[in-house]
Amino acid sequence: MEKFTERLRSLSKRVKGMQSSIMTEEATKTSVIMPFFQIMGYDIFNPEEFVPEFTADVGIKKGEKVDYAIMHDGKPVILIEAKGINDVLLKHDSQLFRYFGTTTAKFAILTNGIIYRFFTDLEQSNKMDSEPFFEFNLFDMKEAALQELYKFHKESFDLDKIFSTASDLKYLNKTKSFLDQMWNNPDEAFMTFVIGHIYEGKKTKAVLDRFDPIIKKSMKQFINEMVNEKLNAALKSTSGEETQIEKEAEQKAEIVEEPENLIVTTEEEIEGYSIVKVLLHDDMDVGRIFYRDNLSYFNILLDDNIRKWIMRLGLNGQNKYIQFNDGDRTTVSIEKVTDIIKYKDKILEVTQRFMGSEKNLQT
Repeated sequence: MEKFTERLRSLSKRVKGMQSSIMTEEATKTSVIMPFFQIMGYDIFNPEEFVPEFTADVGIKKGEKVDYAIMHDGKPVILIEAKGINDVLLKHDSQLFRYFGTTTAKFAILTNGIIYRFFTDLEQSNKMDSEPFFEFNLFDMKEAALQELYKFHKESFDLDKIFSTASDLKYLNKTKSFLDQMWNNPDEAFMTFVIGHIYEGKKTKAVLDRFDPIIKKSMKQFINEMVNEKLNAALKSTSGEETQIEKEAEQKAEIVEEPENLIVTTEEEIEGYSIVKVLLHDDMDVGRIFYRDNLSYFNILLDDNIRKWIMRLGLNGQNKYIQFNDGDRTTVSIEKVTDIIKYKDKILEVTQRFMGSEKNLQT
């Protein structure tokens, strides 16, 4: 998964650099879309696996072709319709819709090389839905989206499993989109709903206008307070005030897996992880350095062992910090993720402490 993510990030960077030079649909296919599906594990030069110009006869129209079809056991399982990189994708593509109903394919992808929209037939069997159940943006790769995209990788592709979770994914994404919209620009219905729980008077236009800034401010304060509580709890663990019971509780908590769908690994956290690997490159095998994200902080650890966490990064709030797994749980504030570079010696010291304990056990 890590290698898959790194290759996608590399493609994203490359496409951003040459986007202005990609002028046609054919150029989009060869320079962006085909490399994308190559990263997805498919042999784009094997016509038994990845078929260009796949024929999908539609009614009385014969010889209708879809740009690509991914095959399994001689049958198409995914149809791909490609557009130019500068084309705006419509919510519903009638051409792809026609192709879908004439083949055995269970999934269809509409893409301009940057946006990849995944469709299936949740609403009516053998009829492509009007809305995608999943959308991936090459220029905005969130961890949750990468996890979902990897399900379509050749190594992990399971048609029945993906289809069974497509409905949940569709409504999960629509819910997130709705919440994002309400967070940034709540509509009147949402405001009325909230006011109905806190104000007993008549909900006139004047009342809505008066409560608008109050509700927006309260939402932001609520989130900030939650973040600060998490941060203060993390910082408190370094103050020497925690009891032995609290320490034992923390150790148990460290090995409990948190719900993946609540965790979002940011690009900034991945950047921090990459910086640490570069800093340690000359002193050890960085293949032993792993990360695990959770709701409170981002762990960087040795040998993918939660007992051997080297440092924790708190990058999601306004007050960014690093906590080191030394004897004092030293915590330092940083302004930006690249400030990690200043603490190379400390990172190496903590890492070598764990590696040194391994040598002592061996002797």
